[in-house]
Amino acid sequence: MSNNRVLTMARAGREAVKWEMENDKNVFMLGEDVYKFGGVFGTADGLGEIFGADRILDTPISETGFIGLATGAAIAGMRPIVELAFADFIGVCYSAIVNLAAKHHYLSNGEFKVPMVLMLGSGGGYNNGGQHSQALHACLAHMPGMKVIAPSNAYDAKGFMHAAIRSDDFVVYMGQKRTSGVGFFGAPIPDSMSEIPDEPYTIEFGVARTVKEGTDVTVVAISWAVHQAMDAAKELEKEGISVEVIDPRTLVPLDRESIINSVRKTGRLVVADEDYQSYGFTSEVIASVIESEPNVFKSAPIRVANPDTTIPYSRPMEQQVLPTSARIKQAILDVMK
Repeated sequence: MSNNRVLTMARAGREAVKWEMENDKNVFMLGEDVYKFGGVFGTADGLGEIFGADRILDTPISETGFIGLATGAAIAGMRPIVELAFADFIGVCYSAIVNLAAKHHYLSNGEFKVPMVLMLGSGGGYNNGGQHSQALHACLAHMPGMKVIAPSNAYDAKGFMHAAIRSDDFVVYMGQKRTSGVGFFGAPIPDSMSEIPDEPYTIEFGVARTVKEGTDVTVVAISWAVHQAMDAAKELEKEGISVEVIDPRTLVPLDRESIINSVRKTGRLVVADEDYQSYGFTSEVIASVIESEPNVFKSAPIRVANPDTTIPYSRPMEQQVLPTSARIKQAILDVMK
């Protein structure tokens, strides 16, 4: 019998990692401060004591080196989980990610698989400055050869982690810090916590979730922006505006069909994302709808994303750039005019 418990995203993902390590000796984790400290976001909390230093490996601050190590281990038949902590750190090891881990399957004509998970803490909102507050999932989703997932709640976090570890593909798993429920990033968003069954389960990549049904306007949001969109939708219900909220859950593959079907129904589209606006997820979603249904719109779609500027350290200034519920609400009102 299933025993459901309410968990944060961080605890739900860790539970999946623990189960997979207990049931597959080829699964191991490596990264900075994972063995004793349990990872910056609690992704390996207590796992060092359970599995020992030969399966929970602390690494030096040499991201290119340990991502290369993990890629080689994956090609050799292991299933590494790499904890890179902050998404901002991909800048120092981008070549190892996109030219080693992401390309070996294709360049070997399928002879070598890279069953590897790269875990990244994503997003801002807690005043950690421009070098520790970025989302950057578009920088990864743009490059071929990897799946990119960004769950917004604990149930999805566990299901996608199981699926990612078992996948024969290279998977980038992005957890937004404020939704994860790690204490020093503030209290978890209540709606990101979910009832989680004890037993393992997987969620299929590339299948969006309709978080809320509506008839007037579609809001497509990813990760933390899903909760901001829901807050805006609930406020606007009081004003008689019916908002449909779609959470794609995975950027690669992207469930374009579900998004297009929703916009066919509403005729209006707002896309909310914490990554930078230009050349990003918001543009991709809008382009996908226009290419398929150029005449479906009753009004021009609107993007709500971080402007193309370094994220400020100041709390009031940071709140001005993030895709908050207030900004999403205003975009919905504008698209309804």
